Amino acid sequence: MAGEAELTPTSYIQHHLHNLTAQVGDGGTFWTVHLDTLISSVLIGLLMVFLFWLATRKATAGVPGKWQAFVEICLEFVDRQARDTYHGTSKLVTPIAITLFFWILLMNTMKMIPADFIAKPLEWMGVPYWKPVPTADVNATLGLSISVFFLTLFFGLRAKGLGHFTLEFLTAPFGKWMMPFNLILNIVEWLSKPISLAMRLFGNMFGGEIVFLLIWVLGGASLLGLVGGAVFGFGWMIFHLLVIPLQAFIFMMLSIVYLSLAEDSH
Repeated sequence: MAGEAELTPTSYIQHHLHNLTAQVGDGGTFWTVHLDTLISSVLIGLLMVFLFWLATRKATAGVPGKWQAFVEICLEFVDRQARDTYHGTSKLVTPIAITLFFWILLMNTMKMIPADFIAKPLEWMGVPYWKPVPTADVNATLGLSISVFFLTLFFGLRAKGLGHFTLEFLTAPFGKWMMPFNLILNIVEWLSKPISLAMRLFGNMFGGEIVFLLIWVLGGASLLGLVGGAVFGFGWMIFHLLVIPLQAFIFMMLSIVYLSLAEDSH
């Protein structure tokens, strides 16, 4: 398009950080849905299920195939981490850990695909914006962390009962005579967990996305810049090969820790 040739570096970056949105409600003022984040998250989740299904479709008890062996190694790794961290009795923790780790891992991996590889073909089809990395959208990370928050609440109520859970919420850690301070402290503690989970993942992915776009824009200014941009881009990509699984692992481990702490008594 002619307008795209006039894009400045700032407008180019802003364009790629803009979500495809849809307005919901009367006059479109009630709710804004980030369609690219929602669609990408669902498709990546379905891809995760499909990849696991491929491993189990022809699973054998004898010598496994390469893909089955790889999936089994990954699942055993996550299961071992969950068992070592969680000290309760629930059998849901390992499936929760597997879902969180691999779903976030695949969403983070979208960062390795250059933004224009996805955005440009969609622009040709009339889609003006498309943000390919769901975890670079705070709505996605908050959705994940809020889900973990409600799971933590469910685990705590299931293990302690409503009465004991409420009593502990009001009396720990300073005793019943400091009930107002206990209440404030526990509210802050419980609310800070999903916020910190979401912001940690979002900050790392969003910051990495901006750096990738900056390298791409600055590298295209000249032939020398193109070579330098390719070198720096490759180095930043190698660094993110560590960041992508690390952030998924941290989110998973902290979620398991929160679930375990919810069942512990003060």
